[in-house]
Amino acid sequence: MVTINLWNPQDVDVISALIIAYLLGILHGVTPDEHTWPITFSYSVGTFSSKGGAKTGLIFSSGFTLQRSILSELAYLALAGVFMTTLAFGLTYIVVGIAMVGAGIYIARKGSYLHWHFLERKLGEATGIHRKGSELQEEELSHRINPAYVDESDLVRPVPTKLAFIHGFIAGFGFGAFALIIYTVLAPSMPNAFLGWVPGALFGLGTLTAQVLFGTMFGTWLSRMKGLTQQGIALVGKTITKTVLEYGGLAFIVGGIAVLLYPPLLTYNIITPVKVHNLHSLGIGFFLVIVSVVIFGIYGYRQGIKNAKKMGLTKEAK
Repeated sequence: MVTINLWNPQDVDVISALIIAYLLGILHGVTPDEHTWPITFSYSVGTFSSKGGAKTGLIFSSGFTLQRSILSELAYLALAGVFMTTLAFGLTYIVVGIAMVGAGIYIARKGSYLHWHFLERKLGEATGIHRKGSELQEEELSHRINPAYVDESDLVRPVPTKLAFIHGFIAGFGFGAFALIIYTVLAPSMPNAFLGWVPGALFGLGTLTAQVLFGTMFGTWLSRMKGLTQQGIALVGKTITKTVLEYGGLAFIVGGIAVLLYPPLLTYNIITPVKVHNLHSLGIGFFLVIVSVVIFGIYGYRQGIKNAKKMGLTKEAK
């Protein structure tokens, strides 16, 4: 008999476990979560389009889904316990923070992501698509004439979303109520080791469903800003992205160090009457979301608007 309990599932059958895993994933993507919202928001607004926002949610959640599938399988094999410790929790915050800060700084300075194209370059030459030393090939490999990007200037080139996949994979090592249910209840309920990864994968796909919707919303919101030219919108989007990644990343690093130095910090929570995971018990993760996305997001938005007006990137100026 299928029994759906998203709050405290116990002794579930296989079908119930799979349905619960997917629904919990959707809930995880919808509620404020320190492992999803800061990344999806920052990269989505950096694409300044609804399509780019949806792509961001998809890419981030793909990395997240891969990681959750792996941990789900390890949980079935009773090997996930090593990741469910205060040490792992604190280190995850620090690594996520470092990745965010690094991405923010690199994007701010280069306007693109770190990449190498040695194999692509050699294949292009070997197949005759490009001559050796072709300037056109270098333009393509540098994404300056890639149709996926706006071919005007660095100012209007969307923030690269491939970094979101890496962030998604790293963020998957964070643990909360959702992860505990997946790894201690749903994964062990699978009939054999060949299916141990499925609850984690479905949880990731549920998160993906919600994150694609949120990414689309964030991207659409920015693309419809009034009073700014396309270049102005691009500048605001990249300013928000840089600010959330850099300062939000620093907040995560500080949070991770605080957890390592004072483990009981993870047990300090504000209890609410809302019986929904991530909203019932508000701990350090919730407040990292507020600081990273809300506070730094608003600050980045205001700075972007200020800079756009200063540079004359408004419709009135045109």
